[in-house]
Amino acid sequence: MRAASAIDYRELARRRLPPFLFEYIDGGSYAEVTLQRNVDDLRAIALRQRVLRDVSTIDTSCTLFGQQLSMPVILGPIGLAGMNARRGETQAARAAEAAGVPFTLSTVSACPLSEVCSAITRPIWFQLYIIRDRAFMRDLMAQARELGCSTLVFTVDMPVPGSRYRDYHSGLAGAPGLRGSLRRVLQAMTHPRWAWDVGVRGRPHHLGNVAPVLGSDTGLEDFFAWMRSNFDPAISWREIDFIRSEWNGPLLLKGILDADDAREAVRTGVDGIIVSNHGGRQLDGVPSTATALPPIADAVGNDTTVLADGGVRSGLDVVRMLALGARGVLLGRAWAYALGAAGERGVAHLLQLVQAELRVAMALTGTNRVSEIGEDNLVR
Repeated sequence: MRAASAIDYRELARRRLPPFLFEYIDGGSYAEVTLQRNVDDLRAIALRQRVLRDVSTIDTSCTLFGQQLSMPVILGPIGLAGMNARRGETQAARAAEAAGVPFTLSTVSACPLSEVCSAITRPIWFQLYIIRDRAFMRDLMAQARELGCSTLVFTVDMPVPGSRYRDYHSGLAGAPGLRGSLRRVLQAMTHPRWAWDVGVRGRPHHLGNVAPVLGSDTGLEDFFAWMRSNFDPAISWREIDFIRSEWNGPLLLKGILDADDAREAVRTGVDGIIVSNHGGRQLDGVPSTATALPPIADAVGNDTTVLADGGVRSGLDVVRMLALGARGVLLGRAWAYALGAAGERGVAHLLQLVQAELRVAMALTGTNRVSEIGEDNLVR
């Protein structure tokens, strides 16, 4: 099958990846109600089709936090993305650089910051969780700063990991020791292309950024155990002062889903917020980001930059998010599917598709520039 959309890449990734990795990318928490809402509610947003408007000079570019982007799209952070293709985060970062959009590296990536940053020339964004060991957080931020990362994405909706049933069913979680390892090896053996490309040629397999504190315990079986024991449920708004004392670049809070929290974020002086429910992977049953975004955008106005993620699978979805009040959109599962299906080439092709879809959606809604997309594009 030749991929023509993110949905096609999902199916190709399902075929190529061992189940424990595909289910990790594809799944959500509990009954996955919010996961499905993210997609369904965004698709249900109706746009105004406008005609007889000169759309011969469409410009998809924009500027976010001092960076010129080819389109208002960012590759969002995906944990363990480096296991979807050989040294996967590095491949995705190269594709993002070629496309003129930022790449965000997760704290729990397979490839360390130094490896990803050395593979490209464009500054990447770095995503940070709150970790009990504040000295280690300082070290991570110092490393990100020294390697030229431009923007820090502080994820605030994960004081504890959500309950993700699929990860237990697949053997990624709850399967420690030899028994769990053998289960994953057997899955890999039934997917020989992945086993050779990633399992053999993609070593080392560990959490690159946190390897210094894990010591010898750096395998996949240590992923969830490390998160449970090291993420800090005592997180509070005071942490923003701590982060600001260590980071002098743009600071974004990811995981805002409530207007009151958005107002509080503005009061702390952050440079932006990302409206997100963690892709439906944390608290199930909460609103979709398409539902939460408009009241949050209204609450903060122009006091901070609002970005959003959740359920975005196309350039048309990007227009919908912008019309709902976002200034930029983070892709998550969409690029993870493309990476799992076809590596760097897949991510590059996906970004080409998104930009082409964005241009078509802009033309058919009668908009020539990204800055023109807004509430007036919505059917009320």
